[in-house]
Amino acid sequence: MNPDDIENAATAIVTAIRTTLRTELTSVWLPLQLGDIALTALIAIAVAALLRKRFDLNAAAMGWPGYLRLAARALIDNFAVLIFILLIIITRVALESGFTHARTYLLVVANNLATAWVVIAIVTSLIRNHFINRVVAVTAWTIAALSILGLLDETSAALDSRALLIGGIRVTPLLVLKTTALLLIAVWAATATSNFLERRVRSSPDLTPSAQVLLGKIIRIAVMAIAIIVVLSASGIDLSVLAVLTGAIGVGVGLGLQKIVGNFVSGIVLLADKSIKPGDVISIGEHFGWVTNMGTRYTSVDLKDGRELLVPNEDLVTQKVINWSYTSDRMQLTIKFSTTYDTPIQKTQAAAVEAALSVPQVLKEPKPSCHITAFGATSLEFVLWAWISSASDGPTRVRSAMMIAMWDTFERQGVVIPKPSATHVILDKAP
Repeated sequence: MNPDDIENAATAIVTAIRTTLRTELTSVWLPLQLGDIALTALIAIAVAALLRKRFDLNAAAMGWPGYLRLAARALIDNFAVLIFILLIIITRVALESGFTHARTYLLVVANNLATAWVVIAIVTSLIRNHFINRVVAVTAWTIAALSILGLLDETSAALDSRALLIGGIRVTPLLVLKTTALLLIAVWAATATSNFLERRVRSSPDLTPSAQVLLGKIIRIAVMAIAIIVVLSASGIDLSVLAVLTGAIGVGVGLGLQKIVGNFVSGIVLLADKSIKPGDVISIGEHFGWVTNMGTRYTSVDLKDGRELLVPNEDLVTQKVINWSYTSDRMQLTIKFSTTYDTPIQKTQAAAVEAALSVPQVLKEPKPSCHITAFGATSLEFVLWAWISSASDGPTRVRSAMMIAMWDTFERQGVVIPKPSATHVILDKAP
């Protein structure tokens, strides 16, 4: 379609609209239908509000399965729209029965738009991802509204009229919008499917843990690849054209981009399996910090001392990393200490637990515990275990607060911590 065709089509549409408006504005049916729609909407809102006050519709669906409960909640949220649809149908039937040439075209459009709204609300209520939910809802509603108003073909043609050839692919605004929407939906569906299959694999007792992880990764990659291929095929993109891009990537990797590609792929893997994400508290070697940003090449870790550690994504995949907040933000602290032999063991344990519980960040459940670990040459060796509520609070600060509390409690209750003798000091300073 060339620009002249677009201009002619636009002129025809404007002329048709002007003619229609001129005809309808002189007819009594236009204000009658508009008034009927407005009055029906007010009545529907009032009736829905009255029914919500008299009946707790959410409570009736509490025992239903999850997806049915979500669909029922969507119906309840759009209860006024359902009443509006019912009243519009009744009004339309009454007008067509009472008048020979009744014109109810606006009522038909309002009824169809309201019905599409309810159907889309029910379908999207089953999608728990908020972003994908909004994308599907907006896309479906736009297509439904254009189709009901009879503008879908004209809009599609206008979006498909401008094109840009890239590597043999005809790229148009319509292709970009359609591919983007389909890709988002396909990735969400593939993620949900792979999560379900991965849970089934992990629950299989016949597979070893390593085999479960490996098979889960293969399933996730395969499902994602299938979803992307299906979307590209459905969008009308010739997959053979992508062979040029694949070849270019292969040449780049062969020319020395292995590390860059490895870090890029590792970043995608980390984002996909969510083993490390922004906000997590991790340990890498001797470094302990908070993940602040995940890029395509590296991940930034804030060490809370003015420095930021930039870790290549490949290192986070191939090396041992401790994630203190992977499944829970709780963290266990361990403090080793010793007392003199003349201090009762039970008294020491009770004092250590009491000191730990006096620190606000220490959890009451599970309760801190203190155990004797060895009979030393000059002292009894103990270890105190305590859980703190959040690893992001900083274990060093909490450990310091616990040790200060232990010092005060031990001094108050007569628990003696042995001091190094002069002999030990001289030996420590000897070369």
